[in-house]
Amino acid sequence: MIPPSIAEAGSVLGGEAAPAGQAVAAAPLPDVDISDEALARVGAQLAATAEEYDRSGAFPWKGVQAVHDAGLLRLGIDPRYGGRALSPTDSIRVFEALGKGDPSVALVSAMTVFQHVLQARDPFWPDELYRTVVADSLERPVLLNAIRAEPELGAPARGGLPATKIRRTADGWVVNGHKGFATSSEGLSYHLVWVATEEDDPLLGHVIIPADTPGIEIVRTWDHFGLRASSTHDVIYRDVEVPAANFRGLPASAQTPDAGFAAVGIGATALYIGVARAAQEFFLRFANERVPTALGRPIATTERIQTVAGEIEAQLVAAEEIAFGVARRFEQGAPEAAERSVLAKPLIARAAITAVQTAVAAIGNPGLTRRNPLERHLRDVHCVRVHPPQEDTALLIAGRRVLAAAAPAAG
Repeated sequence: MIPPSIAEAGSVLGGEAAPAGQAVAAAPLPDVDISDEALARVGAQLAATAEEYDRSGAFPWKGVQAVHDAGLLRLGIDPRYGGRALSPTDSIRVFEALGKGDPSVALVSAMTVFQHVLQARDPFWPDELYRTVVADSLERPVLLNAIRAEPELGAPARGGLPATKIRRTADGWVVNGHKGFATSSEGLSYHLVWVATEEDDPLLGHVIIPADTPGIEIVRTWDHFGLRASSTHDVIYRDVEVPAANFRGLPASAQTPDAGFAAVGIGATALYIGVARAAQEFFLRFANERVPTALGRPIATTERIQTVAGEIEAQLVAAEEIAFGVARRFEQGAPEAAERSVLAKPLIARAAITAVQTAVAAIGNPGLTRRNPLERHLRDVHCVRVHPPQEDTALLIAGRRVLAAAAPAAG
C-alpha cells in the first residue's frame, strides 16, 4: 500500500535522469494534459464511481480506466522512452485532483507513476521488458507496485529484512514468500517484490514478476476502515520463477538511505488533501441547502457555520502551502528540502484530518450517514496516517536532528 519511506529510497521526482547511452531514445509518447481543467474532469469521473467501489470493495476498474484514458498512468516515464519528467509540484496537483475523486484509484495510480519515476532516476528494469511496459501502457492500464510489507515484519520503513526469499536457479531465480498490504494486487500487471537472498550478507532488492507468472496467489484480506477499493490484499509467492535479468540486488551492507525520496512521499500525501477538499465541497453544499424550520434560512448564513467554513479552509490552505512549499524547495535544489519534508507529511496529515473532522462535527448526524459522502471521506482521510514516515518516526528524526545541531561541540 505504501511507498518507501523518506529514509529508505532515493529522490525520484525531479531527480536527474540516468546517464545518456543506457537506452536508445524512443519516439515521443502522446502528450498528457495535466491542466487544472483536465485534472478536474478526471476527478469528477472517479467521484462518479467512488461510492460504488467503496461499498463493494471490488477493484476499481472504471476509475483506473478513466485515469488510463487521460494518459495519467504514463506520467513519469523517462524521455528516453518517449515520456516526460514529472515535477514534485505537478505530482501534488495530479494526486490531489485524483484523491478528491477517489483516493483508492489515486493511490493505485500513484504507485504506478512512482515506479516509472524511479525507473527514470535509477534504471533497474531489463530494457526490453520496460519498453514492453511502455508500449502496452498506450493500449491498456499497466499497473505496477513495489510489494514490500509482510505479515510478520510489518512495514519495512521501521527496519528489518524481508522473509520473502529469492534463490538462484540454473535459468534465473525462484521466489517464495508471503507479502501483506499489496496495493493494486488484483489489478497489477507486474509485482515488484522486495526480497532477500539467504547469504549472511544477503542481496536485497525488488524482483520484477509479471502478474500472470505461475505461483502467485492473491488472498483477499483487505477489509479496511478506508480506501476499501485499493485492493491492498496479501500475496503469496510459491516457487515463482523469473528470468535472471529481473533481479539486480545489492548487498544489505551496501544499502544506504537517501532522504530525497521525500518528494514522492509528498505527492502521495497530497491525495488526502484531495479527500479533504471533497469533504469541504460537501460541507459547503450542505450548509447552503440546509434550512432548519426554526431558523428559516440556510445555516450558511450563521456566524457559527461561517466560522467553521473558515477553519476548514484554513486547514486546507496550510496543508497545500506546506506541500507546495517543500516541493518548490526540492525543485530549486534547496539543501534543507529533505529535512523539511520529514515533517511535511505529518503536518499535512494533521491538517487534512482536522478539516474533515471539523466538517463532520459541525454537521452532526448527516455527516456520519452513509448516504452522504462525508462519512466516506472521514474514513478515507484517516488512512493518511499509515503512510511512512508515520508521525512518531518523523518527529523522532526531526527531534534528533535539531538536538544534535544544538549540542555543544565535543572537546
